[in-house]
Amino acid sequence: MSEAPAPGFDPHGVVDKWLPVWDRLRLFEATDDDNRERRYVVDMFPYPSGDLHMGHAEAYSIGDAVARFAMMRGFNVLHPVGWDSFGLPAENAALQRNQDPREWTYANIETQAESFKRLGISFDWRTRLHTSDPDYYRWTQWLFLRLFERGLAYRKAAPVNWCPVDQTVLANEQVIAGKCERCGSDVTKKNLTQWFFRITAYADRLLDDMAQLEGKWPERVLTMQRNWIGRSHGAHVDFHIEGHDTPVRVFTTRPDTLFGATFFVVAADSPLAAALCTDEQRPALTAYVAQVQRMSEVDRLSEGRQKTGVPLGRRAINPVNGELIPVYAADYVLADYGTGAIMAVPAHDQRDLDFARAFGLPVRVVVDTGDPDPNETGIATSGDGVLVNSGRYDGMRKDEAIAAIAADLQRDGHGVPAITYRLRDWLLSRQRYWGCPIPIVHCSACGEVAVPDEDLPVELPLTGYELRPEGGRSPLESATDWLTVKCPSCGGDATRDTDTMDTFVDSSWYFLRYPSADDDTQVFDVERVRRWAPVDEYVGGVTHAILHLLYARFFVKAMHDMGMLDFTEPFTRLTNQGMVIMNGSSMSKSRGNLVKLQDELASYGPDAVRLTMLFAGPPEDDVDWADVSPTGSVKWLARVWRLASDVGSIGQGSDPATGAAEIRTVVHKLVADATEHAEHKRYNVAIARLMELTSALRKAVDGGAPSSPAGATAVREGAEALARMLSIFAPFAAEEAWELLGNAPSVVQAGWPTTDPALLVEDTVTCVVQVAGKLRDKFEVPIDVSDDELRERALASEAVQRALGDRPVRTVIVRAPRLVNVVPG
Repeated sequence: MSEAPAPGFDPHGVVDKWLPVWDRLRLFEATDDDNRERRYVVDMFPYPSGDLHMGHAEAYSIGDAVARFAMMRGFNVLHPVGWDSFGLPAENAALQRNQDPREWTYANIETQAESFKRLGISFDWRTRLHTSDPDYYRWTQWLFLRLFERGLAYRKAAPVNWCPVDQTVLANEQVIAGKCERCGSDVTKKNLTQWFFRITAYADRLLDDMAQLEGKWPERVLTMQRNWIGRSHGAHVDFHIEGHDTPVRVFTTRPDTLFGATFFVVAADSPLAAALCTDEQRPALTAYVAQVQRMSEVDRLSEGRQKTGVPLGRRAINPVNGELIPVYAADYVLADYGTGAIMAVPAHDQRDLDFARAFGLPVRVVVDTGDPDPNETGIATSGDGVLVNSGRYDGMRKDEAIAAIAADLQRDGHGVPAITYRLRDWLLSRQRYWGCPIPIVHCSACGEVAVPDEDLPVELPLTGYELRPEGGRSPLESATDWLTVKCPSCGGDATRDTDTMDTFVDSSWYFLRYPSADDDTQVFDVERVRRWAPVDEYVGGVTHAILHLLYARFFVKAMHDMGMLDFTEPFTRLTNQGMVIMNGSSMSKSRGNLVKLQDELASYGPDAVRLTMLFAGPPEDDVDWADVSPTGSVKWLARVWRLASDVGSIGQGSDPATGAAEIRTVVHKLVADATEHAEHKRYNVAIARLMELTSALRKAVDGGAPSSPAGATAVREGAEALARMLSIFAPFAAEEAWELLGNAPSVVQAGWPTTDPALLVEDTVTCVVQVAGKLRDKFEVPIDVSDDELRERALASEAVQRALGDRPVRTVIVRAPRLVNVVPG
């Protein structure tokens, strides 16, 4: 039978054919009452900003391969679906269209839901949730109140982004290069009272519990989280300031460099700067603070930027030598990081050195690292070395000096050993409408009062609000009927909190809601969650490596401490996918390289798009759509269809064990190899093995193998194995092939093919021959070849003789059956 084009293969028609069958068979519904081993596979849920895009196709193809592979191997798999449906884009879209954010949000959700189905994603649709549904955010509010009761949710004044033209607060996402994205004016900082979660209370556990994730999460994600938390060991040091009664405390990881502190810096926009500033310097400080407030934190911390600052007219007293050093306000120190003040050691810190050179301040080397003098090079030295210019500590090495100086500071009352963190408490307040309302009532008599659980959810007002009210008010402040309420505690007049929650709150616990998404009596069914969670496989982009994953870890630890969970980490394994790019760049309309998913699906069908994504490389690698071939995927699927059609026409086979051994050996080795690669999510290699299997079976069919019962049986076994394995990558085509082979649906229920260990035993292996350690030849030898036979064959090799030339053989090292190393004299 010669292979010809497959006019019967319709990459679009198979979608409409098989979706109703899957629904009828309820293939992807997890069961909670059987004893199969469970697998909980969760994709980071999408934001409904429009239809699905190419990045979605890649991410969900990976997650679906994970879920389907587990199903095929007999696990009871929960693969849920939901939408992260609150957020700023919906509010902006509503402003542009003069419509309710709900209309835009839920229309997009329905569009994406249909696209997910047509992609063949194996979701259990009974789990479907939307974070903007009152039935969901009721429980987000309930969790907020549990944190509030434990002191983990609190209010304090904090700086926010402020647009003086629009008179409104802006989220960080609305500030582009220091300007308002709406009107283009310079954004300033303004202090407002905001809600925070006390995530810093869990800093040590967030760090230490990463030991559970080693080898299961990408190392770069763990590194990013460690750096974000930023635990530092050092000392608090107290500096007295002339004319100021209270000493100012700074934190340093390098107390050994105290003798090199030649000036003192405080954050320009901190209350401390205003308190220390002399009257003569106040006009300069006021003007400088206005300048600083227009800058982003990223800009302020940039090392390459020209350093700026103003003197405050004061001097600090260095506690180790009594030296008087000038005090400056500068932008490269942040008010809410550490104590908002630093001792500046320019010889050994680059930003301090840049500042010192800009202001003509002294640079004193106190640790001799063997590097050139920073006074000459402009490069600070931060490594280990021997102390110099440090009084009685001269000659000590760094670690010895740190311990000695820290102990002396504590003895003399000038400081104490300390641990600090880069991590700050989570600011969750948003002055937006389209978010989860904060369930707190403000009463002039009782203060902050929790809304009773029985009154949840506090729903967003449907009418009577302005998305962009005058005077910089929160949108919810404009909903006057909604705003006014009686105090739950005293019954007096009160007002609702007008902030909404950061959408990261919604996504910090959604994976716990899925197993009992239909339960309207509790936040989640504790016993059901214990049976399913933690998540076995979590799939999503590395852009969420820090905030979302860190916040979810914090929520789980807090709920563990409340007795709600019996685990402390939400996601056992994490897979990050790469980006889908075009011609080496991120896709965008402005670059003219945007590829629309719906156009690709219309051209090639969902199976080919999925295959192309997975065949392009490992999940973590970027996929350059210019370098891949969806057309090639369509052609291969057509070959699979033709093969299944041809083999199906032969009729049903007999016991696979009676099949032709030569064909079965090829089939079983390729199945074993594909299985191993699928287990490790090396899907590109697994697909390559399926392609090899397709070619091997086509060769057998065209060579007449089906003419004998043994050959027909072996070919059928191979074709069925191919269809079963294909189902995790191209599910529609796999169903079609399975049917063509004469089987009832569904291929998912057929399970993953197994292998016969006897057919995997190697009869021959490749022996490598080296001369002086360099590869010179290789050949196939029997697996039981003797040392003498291997030595003789290696020395007889023409390639080995050429490599030896006139040199004699000093010795021959034989490691049968795989290696011979010839050592010349």
